[in-house]
Amino acid sequence: MVMWVFGYGSLIWKAGFQYDQKVAGFIKGYRRVFYQGSTDHRGTPAFPGRTVTLEPAPGDLCWGVAYKVNGEDDEHIALTYLEVREKQYDQKVYVDLFTDPSSPIPAVSGVMVYVASADTKANKNYLGPAPIEEIAKGTIWSQPRLPIPIRSSSKSIRMPRFACEGCGKCS
Repeated sequence: MVMWVFGYGSLIWKAGFQYDQKVAGFIKGYRRVFYQGSTDHRGTPAFPGRTVTLEPAPGDLCWGVAYKVNGEDDEHIALTYLEVREKQYDQKVYVDLFTDPSSPIPAVSGVMVYVASADTKANKNYLGPAPIEEIAKGTIWSQPRLPIPIRSSSKSIRMPRFACEGCGKCS
């Protein structure tokens, strides 16, 4: 049994589970946004922090890393871990991963990715769009449980350039 998981935020540099292969690449039709609220690891119920999620964006690409997990036991362990870590995301979607911007053929199909929907009935932690100052405040200052608050947020913001360095498509 083989499972692929796509990381587009903190999963890029801290998977937290055993994997057999790591592939940098991108998915099509999504973009990163800091629209998801977090009340467990980046904020509180009174002041939720903002975490990155994906929103549909036709024509856009989202760079990240896909992890290949082989074997029923490792898959179970990884899913158990991810269901806790990603618990405030209300959807799992399956996407194609591409590694070559000039190729229409995916490197891997059926890659699982956690996404927070904009449906506030299904996703009670959805915060939605906001002025950039509010988003920055919600990603940097609402992390009372992290020793270095800006670290994770700044990596997520810088990640697209890092992940596709040398692809020729990024400015």
